This record gives sequence, C-alpha cells and structure tokens, in this order.
Amino acid sequence: MSRPLIGITAYLEAARWGKWVREAVLSPPSYARAVEKAGGLPVLLPPLNLGGIDDYARGLSGVILAGGGEIDATLYGAASEDRVEAPQPHRDRFELALARAAVQADLPLLAIGRGMHILNVAQGGSLIPWLPAVVDHDRHASTGRTHVIQISVSSKLGKAVGDRAEVAAPHHQAVKRLGTNLLAVAWADDQIVEGIELQGHRFGIGVQWNPERGENNRLVEALIDASRHRP
Repeated sequence: MSRPLIGITAYLEAARWGKWVREAVLSPPSYARAVEKAGGLPVLLPPLNLGGIDDYARGLSGVILAGGGEIDATLYGAASEDRVEAPQPHRDRFELALARAAVQADLPLLAIGRGMHILNVAQGGSLIPWLPAVVDHDRHASTGRTHVIQISVSSKLGKAVGDRAEVAAPHHQAVKRLGTNLLAVAWADDQIVEGIELQGHRFGIGVQWNPERGENNRLVEALIDASRHRP
C-alpha cells in the first residue's frame, strides 16, 4: 500500500543559511518526522498561492494545520490585540482557505495549536484574543509547564489518546465560540477548550498541544490511518 501524502502548513519567513539571508519556507522538523514515523509522506505547503488550494484538497491524502503565531483578531470580528505578535495576513488567508477546502472535500485534517484556531475561525467561530486576561493566570502561557487535560472518551481524540493527557502547550489565545459543526472534546481544569472535533467529517481533530513532539505518536498515526482510507 502506498504511503499517504500529508500536507503540512509552513511559515514564509526570512532565514539565514551560510552567507545568505533569503525568504524561505520553514517548518519545525518534528511535524515531518511524526508523519514519516506514522507511515505517511510529508509535504510542506508554502502560504503563497490561493489558486492552488483546490488542487491541494484533491491531491493530498490528509492535512496538518501546524502551529505558529496568533491569528489576526479582525478575521473573527474582534479588535486588534497589541499584546500578541504581529499577524501574518498571507498565512492567515492561505490556511483559512485550506481549512475550508479540506472540510468541503472531507479530507482528513489534524489542526495543531494555531491550526486549531484556524479551523475554528474557518468554520465561523471566534477566539479569545488574549487568554491571560480572561483566566487571570499564566499557566497556559508558561513555556515548559505541563497541565493535565480531560478528554471525552467517546470522541475520536479520546479513542486515540485516552481520557486524560498531560500536555505542554504555551498559548495566548483560545477557542471562544465554536464554529459550525465543531464540538469541544477536551478541556483544561479552568474549562478552556483544549481539543475540538468536526462532526460529520471522516477525521477532523484540533488540539491545543503538540502531539507531533515526544514518543506518543498515536494522534498522528490516527490521521495517517484515516488518510489511507480516503474514498
């Protein structure tokens, strides 16, 4: 059986190698390694040409909406937030279009961190633009700090990773209003949503943490398994 082709969204940033400084398509290698370990073939998707979105949806076996910077708050009807990094409009536009195309095509989709936020906004949902001001603590934003989350055992996410998980996922934004056909399936102890699923979709999961890191690769394996059985 041929290995499924998994598209991974990427940065478009200035980068330096040798004596050159050039614009480059960048992605942490953990995404590609997790896909390869699970039996898939990783392909980076540069946030360039919106005209190629439908071709990606037809040609890929699955998609990972990868982590990264915060989404422009104006895209979900909120005021701009000065405390977050400057938004990247080109990446926001590309990934929102890709998420909508993947949903329309019933393409297996794993949305990680920022990717979960993209999926929620693409489905008409909204975000909390600055989470520390809402929860009155910094546990979600602390780098290297872990916390335990509860997961619905009846969800696809729960079936892949269990009913509890200890995760490290620094983030300054979070899901506020769920988008159309999205269901919350994992929560932190302060009830901030840590996992979502797309109802009526073959495989559409969003998580706030980074399952591509570490030894437990079950969620990426579940994506690859769903991608093998695409009609």
